[in-house]
Amino acid sequence: MKREEEAEDLSPESKVFLLSLPKEKGWRTRYLYQYQGQWCQAKQTLAIVSFQKHFQAEASDIMVATVPRSGTIWLKALVFAIVNRQRFGVSDDHHPLLTSDPHVLVASLDYKLYQNDILPDLSDFSRPRLFATHVAYPLLPESVKSSDCRIVHICRNPLDNFVSLWHLQVKLRPEALGPLSLEEAFDMYCRGAVPYGPYWEHMLGYWKMSLERPQKVFFVKYEDMKEDTILHVKRLAEFVGFPFSVDEEREGVIEEISKLCSFQTLRKSEVNRPPEKATANALMRKGEVGDWVNHLTPSMVDQLSNIMAEKLHGSGLTFKLSQ
Repeated sequence: MKREEEAEDLSPESKVFLLSLPKEKGWRTRYLYQYQGQWCQAKQTLAIVSFQKHFQAEASDIMVATVPRSGTIWLKALVFAIVNRQRFGVSDDHHPLLTSDPHVLVASLDYKLYQNDILPDLSDFSRPRLFATHVAYPLLPESVKSSDCRIVHICRNPLDNFVSLWHLQVKLRPEALGPLSLEEAFDMYCRGAVPYGPYWEHMLGYWKMSLERPQKVFFVKYEDMKEDTILHVKRLAEFVGFPFSVDEEREGVIEEISKLCSFQTLRKSEVNRPPEKATANALMRKGEVGDWVNHLTPSMVDQLSNIMAEKLHGSGLTFKLSQ
């Protein structure tokens, strides 16, 4: 197999830049590169640089910020449905969420729009513009941090996050790279050598900003969303500037949006989409809380629990990392 830089047909300048960065073995590419403290694949690293240089935020922008495998599809769907509920009837059989991938409806800035040396024309996006990113808060463009645009962030219990991430990488990892065992992947995760990691630094960045600037960053845990979806959908709508009216609440609109964006509905609608519009299904596994008990040994649980206790100490951010 060719080296990743060559296989992706990168420019000479891009190759030189990547070679200047620390690198680690990748999960589904040959290498991860460390750029400004964050580990990413080659294409994403280069896209982040372009995103930082060129993206100009608008005050009305809404950005979904996550690490992979933490509820990205779910949060994208919820934000899209909330913001566009007057434009698209929630109970409409032809609602865009039933016919299009949430990853298309809320496009990623670093994973799609700024990839492959493309400078996207964002002028035709309807307002408010909806975007997504896996980038850690400190790496966001200055225009995002200094503007009044709003960021919604969801994070997940690291034990479940790791298991979900490993399952996806096993599915997507090229045979030429050889297998990636659970044990090896777990060691990489605990060292922070994971796409868009270390994850504790990622979540801490958004957590701290949600405390300092609550009007700027909305922070929620995946587990809390699952436990009381209605409450958090209502809070999310208020944060993004599209609160539910008394009549909407009485008519059950919150419940309808919650059902429309549920794992079961999105998984079912994915099956009915044409192949060219179906990508999320491969990314949707179980959507359960606590599946880690079926995969991790007690020593793994203790190791990651201790790491998270150390990294999150004094922040006020906690997770239930044991049964």
